[in-house]
Amino acid sequence: MLPVSLDLSKLPVAVAGNGPQTLKRLAALDQAAAGRVTVYAPSPSPELREAARGRIVARLPKEDDISGFRVLFVGDFSPEEAEVLAARARARGVLVNVEDVPALCDFHMPSIVRRGDLLISVSTGGKSPALAQAIRGDLETRYGEEWADRLCVIADARAGWKAEGLALSEIARRSHALIAAKGWFA
Repeated sequence: MLPVSLDLSKLPVAVAGNGPQTLKRLAALDQAAAGRVTVYAPSPSPELREAARGRIVARLPKEDDISGFRVLFVGDFSPEEAEVLAARARARGVLVNVEDVPALCDFHMPSIVRRGDLLISVSTGGKSPALAQAIRGDLETRYGEEWADRLCVIADARAGWKAEGLALSEIARRSHALIAAKGWFA
């Protein structure tokens, strides 16, 4: 596994499913500010219909549909339907994640702690979502909402140092010094 952060404001994403797994993925995409999300749901739950706010296509994605996306999340379908959708996506070079079926996934969704633009993630490579969730719970208590502001403080300082033309090594040194001076890890 290689952890990667995708800027989903730039990539078209599809979610396929009808129920709670799909709703969970859609919520994660919305929190990540995904810009272009299409939801394929032949029989969406009322909660999914409301959360999708007009982004629902009331059918399974067709082969041509899938070609227009870079990432496809699949949930709430039978293993056979999920396997077909995963194969279609993979054949078109689209990254696919099938909820709780690691063998059909090109990537796994980590457990996430989000504090503004600070993103802390935990992954077990799909081997134990419960362990990842437990670790996430611990991180949530250690890294409260104040970390969103802390990131802004250091980002502003870093932008100023870059504008001064400082070398990256000096920016890193000053960043570490600022973190220590603020006592954020004391």
